[in-house]
Amino acid sequence: MVASALLALAGCTHGASARNTSDLVGGALPRTRAERTSYAETSTYADVIAFIDSLQAGHFPFVRQELGKTTEGRVLPLLILSRPRVSTPEEARALHRPIVYVQANIHAGEVEGKEALQALVRDLGAARDNVLDSIVLIAIPIYNADGNEVFKPQSVNRTEQNGPESVGQRPNAKMLDLNRDYVKAEAPETRASLAAFEKWNPDVFVDLHTTDGSFHGYALTYAPSLNPAAREAGAYTMDSLLPELRRRMQTRDGFAVFDYGNFDAGYEERDITDSVKQGWYSYDHRPRFGTNYFGLRQRISILSEAYSHDPLERRVKSTYAFVHEILSLVAERGARIRDIESRADSQFARGDYTTPIPIRSQITKAPSSVPVVFEVMAHTGDSTLTQPGVPRGYRRTGTMRTQTMPVYLRFDPVLTRTIPHAWLISAGDTAAIALVRAHGIQVERPSAGMTSARISRFVIDSLRTEPREFQGHHEMHLTGSWHDTTSQLPGGMLMVRGDQLQAVAALYLLDPESDDGLVTWNVFDSELAAGKNFPVWRVVAAPNASP
Repeated sequence: MVASALLALAGCTHGASARNTSDLVGGALPRTRAERTSYAETSTYADVIAFIDSLQAGHFPFVRQELGKTTEGRVLPLLILSRPRVSTPEEARALHRPIVYVQANIHAGEVEGKEALQALVRDLGAARDNVLDSIVLIAIPIYNADGNEVFKPQSVNRTEQNGPESVGQRPNAKMLDLNRDYVKAEAPETRASLAAFEKWNPDVFVDLHTTDGSFHGYALTYAPSLNPAAREAGAYTMDSLLPELRRRMQTRDGFAVFDYGNFDAGYEERDITDSVKQGWYSYDHRPRFGTNYFGLRQRISILSEAYSHDPLERRVKSTYAFVHEILSLVAERGARIRDIESRADSQFARGDYTTPIPIRSQITKAPSSVPVVFEVMAHTGDSTLTQPGVPRGYRRTGTMRTQTMPVYLRFDPVLTRTIPHAWLISAGDTAAIALVRAHGIQVERPSAGMTSARISRFVIDSLRTEPREFQGHHEMHLTGSWHDTTSQLPGGMLMVRGDQLQAVAALYLLDPESDDGLVTWNVFDSELAAGKNFPVWRVVAAPNASP
């Protein structure tokens, strides 16, 4: 049975599973829609809610709360699992355990995370002794609930995916890609997510996806925060946590996994049957993507990408195993993870005004040389679609080969800034102030005694607007230079202090030359012109107070 196999992965013996299940739900485990249909179908929003209701009726040990509501008014369930139960961040922190926040279904056509997370919540709750004794798990099984309900054939909503036949759409009801919204935060789901990050301050964030790209040889690919501003947490995730997860997935669960990426466009455009791959490239580093954004909080984040060309059952099982291994490894390394966080928190809380922080980066020009597994494709000459997710005129052979090639996973800074003592924003810039606050960044009024300060103003040299619209915006780019002076502090200004935990996120949002800040998303457009001062000031030395 699928349920018993998954329960075994959750750390239970079959005998213990039966006893615990009998205690909780009269001997029968609730099953997801995917399990009930032998993975021919995926859960609707109503299915997910009914599944959670059935767990509650069976007295499963979790606390159910509301993350927020979607554009169309659907409640997004947030489930808190631990032993003993907790219902508040204060109770969770009192346990001195890592808090792991796992989110599924941000792209509603990518369905295995939704199915795997439901099953994992059930199986962890049904067992008496497992990782819930060592961590607090926050589970968001259906993040893009509105997009989930726009069911269409996979040939429309997920053209490169191997089932199920009918899935939801990628964007939410406002047609926003929620995994491009973490900086501009225009969607209600994003605002709710940011509020939960601030409320719970998770130690680890996991975002569950499905690839839609190359024919490689891995059941799942993964990535840490790729933004260099993630600093120690990002490096530790890439260089220590993820390699160990890769080893455990192979030896414990039988799944080969690898760093997320795709073969370069040159290969894809030349000939899909070409066995000579030119390189393996990761994706974008910018914080509009959730796992990259979370890294700016100096916390661990992990992207999970099930292999879209595998059938749904295998995708669910590899995702389930990957999340379970993450929970286990985080529980084991909780002290090390907390040590990394503590150093970062203390550094920024006391004010780090000298360390250069990357605000613009590019993919490395010094890749590693690593063996990569790929599937050989056969050219059929047939113009019809013969296999799900396979381009016309080709078919999969199932033959895997390995080739050593350049692997591009890291990003190098091309522009850095130090964090100032403070930033000053006009109180009239209400949209900017509201967005900064939505990110958990503290905004306050300067004290009455502050009279003057050494400040820096950015003079705009040039502006460039992207001609192509993206997510309802024409992205803006500025160039210019900072100029220091000593000045009286003008009235009507609000202050963002540089000595706060979210100082790196504040820097990324507020600097005019950041590659993904408020300027990018047109927040200041009406105030920008060549030769003018940028409306955000930097306080580069502590303000003077009048006697």
